[in-house]
Amino acid sequence: MKFLRLLLAWLLAAVLAGILGSVVQTQFSLAAIAGLGAPVPLDVRLLTTLRDLAGFAPMLVLLTAGGFLPAFLVAGLLLRWWPRRRTFLYTLAGAAALGVILLLMDATLPVTAIGAARSPLGIGALVLAGAAGGLAFARLAPARRAPGVA
Repeated sequence: MKFLRLLLAWLLAAVLAGILGSVVQTQFSLAAIAGLGAPVPLDVRLLTTLRDLAGFAPMLVLLTAGGFLPAFLVAGLLLRWWPRRRTFLYTLAGAAALGVILLLMDATLPVTAIGAARSPLGIGALVLAGAAGGLAFARLAPARRAPGVA
Protein backbone atom coordinates (compact mmCIF):
# COMPACT_ATOMS: atom_id res chain seq x y z
CA MET A 1 0.00 0.00 0.00
CA LYS A 2 2.85 2.37 0.81
CA PHE A 3 4.38 1.77 -2.62
CA LEU A 4 1.09 2.61 -4.32
CA ARG A 5 0.84 5.87 -2.38
CA LEU A 6 4.41 6.69 -3.40
CA LEU A 7 3.66 5.90 -7.04
CA LEU A 8 0.48 7.99 -6.97
CA ALA A 9 2.32 10.91 -5.34
CA TRP A 10 5.00 10.78 -8.07
CA LEU A 11 2.38 10.64 -10.80
CA LEU A 12 0.28 13.49 -9.36
CA ALA A 13 3.41 15.61 -8.86
CA ALA A 14 4.39 15.08 -12.50
CA VAL A 15 0.86 15.88 -13.69
CA LEU A 16 0.75 19.08 -11.63
CA ALA A 17 4.16 20.23 -12.87
CA GLY A 18 3.27 19.31 -16.45
CA ILE A 19 -0.02 21.21 -16.35
CA LEU A 20 1.58 24.28 -14.78
CA GLY A 21 4.49 24.10 -17.23
CA SER A 22 2.09 23.83 -20.15
CA VAL A 23 0.16 26.89 -19.01
CA VAL A 24 3.45 28.79 -18.58
CA GLN A 25 4.58 27.72 -22.05
CA THR A 26 1.31 28.80 -23.63
CA GLN A 27 1.20 32.19 -21.95
CA PHE A 28 4.84 32.98 -22.77
CA SER A 29 4.24 32.06 -26.42
CA LEU A 30 1.10 34.19 -26.58
CA ALA A 31 2.94 37.08 -24.93
CA ALA A 32 5.60 36.85 -27.65
CA ILE A 33 2.89 36.97 -30.32
CA ALA A 34 1.26 39.95 -28.61
CA GLY A 35 4.70 41.59 -28.43
CA LEU A 36 4.80 41.50 -32.22
CA GLY A 37 1.62 43.56 -32.29
CA ALA A 38 -0.93 40.83 -32.95
CA PRO A 39 -4.06 40.98 -30.81
CA VAL A 40 -4.45 38.07 -28.38
CA PRO A 41 -7.86 38.41 -26.74
CA LEU A 42 -8.84 36.49 -23.63
CA ASP A 43 -10.94 33.93 -25.52
CA VAL A 44 -7.93 33.09 -27.71
CA ARG A 45 -5.75 32.76 -24.62
CA LEU A 46 -8.24 30.39 -22.98
CA LEU A 47 -8.78 28.25 -26.08
CA THR A 48 -5.06 28.05 -26.80
CA THR A 49 -4.38 27.10 -23.18
CA LEU A 50 -6.98 24.31 -23.33
CA ARG A 51 -5.58 23.01 -26.61
CA ASP A 52 -2.04 23.02 -25.22
CA LEU A 53 -3.25 21.19 -22.12
CA ALA A 54 -4.58 18.48 -24.42
CA GLY A 55 -1.68 18.47 -26.88
CA PHE A 56 1.50 19.68 -25.16
CA ALA A 57 0.93 18.89 -21.48
CA PRO A 58 0.98 15.07 -21.87
CA MET A 59 4.47 15.23 -23.40
CA LEU A 60 5.65 17.56 -20.66
CA VAL A 61 4.13 15.31 -17.98
CA LEU A 62 6.10 12.35 -19.38
CA LEU A 63 9.34 14.33 -19.49
CA THR A 64 8.73 15.62 -15.98
CA ALA A 65 7.89 12.18 -14.61
CA GLY A 66 11.16 10.87 -16.00
CA GLY A 67 13.09 13.78 -14.52
CA PHE A 68 11.39 13.44 -11.15
CA LEU A 69 12.52 9.82 -10.72
CA PRO A 70 16.24 10.46 -10.20
CA ALA A 71 15.63 13.84 -8.55
CA PHE A 72 13.27 12.40 -5.93
CA LEU A 73 15.57 9.42 -5.35
CA VAL A 74 18.46 11.78 -4.60
CA ALA A 75 16.22 13.88 -2.33
CA GLY A 76 15.15 10.69 -0.53
CA LEU A 77 18.78 9.76 0.05
CA LEU A 78 19.58 13.24 1.36
CA LEU A 79 16.75 12.85 3.87
CA ARG A 80 18.97 10.43 5.77
CA TRP A 81 21.19 13.37 6.73
CA TRP A 82 18.52 16.08 6.81
CA PRO A 83 15.26 14.40 7.86
CA ARG A 84 13.68 17.69 8.91
CA ARG A 85 14.19 19.21 5.45
CA ARG A 86 11.80 16.89 3.59
CA THR A 87 9.64 19.60 2.03
CA PHE A 88 12.64 21.71 1.06
CA LEU A 89 14.54 18.78 -0.46
CA TYR A 90 11.65 17.52 -2.60
CA THR A 91 10.72 21.05 -3.70
CA LEU A 92 14.33 21.68 -4.69
CA ALA A 93 14.47 18.30 -6.43
CA GLY A 94 11.39 19.15 -8.50
CA ALA A 95 12.86 22.50 -9.51
CA ALA A 96 16.22 20.92 -10.35
CA ALA A 97 14.54 18.20 -12.42
CA LEU A 98 12.81 20.75 -14.65
CA GLY A 99 16.01 22.76 -14.93
CA VAL A 100 17.97 19.69 -16.00
CA ILE A 101 15.26 18.69 -18.49
CA LEU A 102 15.47 22.14 -20.08
CA LEU A 103 19.29 22.01 -20.20
CA LEU A 104 19.25 18.55 -21.77
CA MET A 105 16.69 19.61 -24.36
CA ASP A 106 18.74 22.69 -25.19
CA ALA A 107 21.90 20.61 -25.56
CA THR A 108 20.38 17.85 -27.67
CA LEU A 109 17.72 19.49 -29.86
CA PRO A 110 18.46 21.82 -32.78
CA VAL A 111 15.78 24.30 -31.61
CA THR A 112 14.29 25.29 -28.28
CA ALA A 113 11.30 22.95 -28.13
CA ILE A 114 9.61 24.82 -25.29
CA GLY A 115 9.10 28.44 -26.26
CA ALA A 116 9.04 29.69 -22.68
CA ALA A 117 12.60 28.36 -22.27
CA ARG A 118 13.90 31.04 -24.62
CA SER A 119 14.12 33.60 -21.82
CA PRO A 120 15.48 33.55 -18.28
CA LEU A 121 12.05 34.54 -16.96
CA GLY A 122 10.42 31.67 -18.83
CA ILE A 123 13.01 29.21 -17.59
CA GLY A 124 12.42 30.46 -14.06
CA ALA A 125 8.66 30.02 -14.43
CA LEU A 126 9.10 26.47 -15.74
CA VAL A 127 11.49 25.65 -12.90
CA LEU A 128 8.86 26.96 -10.47
CA ALA A 129 6.36 24.55 -12.04
CA GLY A 130 8.84 21.79 -11.19
CA ALA A 131 9.16 23.12 -7.66
CA ALA A 132 5.37 22.99 -7.30
CA GLY A 133 5.47 19.35 -8.38
CA GLY A 134 8.21 18.62 -5.86
CA LEU A 135 6.21 20.32 -3.12
CA ALA A 136 3.16 18.24 -4.06
CA PHE A 137 5.26 15.08 -3.86
CA ALA A 138 6.56 16.05 -0.42
CA ARG A 139 2.99 16.53 0.80
CA LEU A 140 1.50 13.42 -0.81
CA ALA A 141 4.23 10.79 -0.53
CA PRO A 142 4.36 8.68 2.62
CA ALA A 143 7.17 9.80 4.90
CA ARG A 144 9.64 7.49 6.56
CA ARG A 145 10.01 7.88 10.25
CA ALA A 146 13.57 8.76 11.13
CA PRO A 147 14.90 7.94 14.58
CA GLY A 148 14.24 10.84 16.95
CA VAL A 149 11.98 12.68 14.52
CA ALA A 150 8.33 13.08 15.44
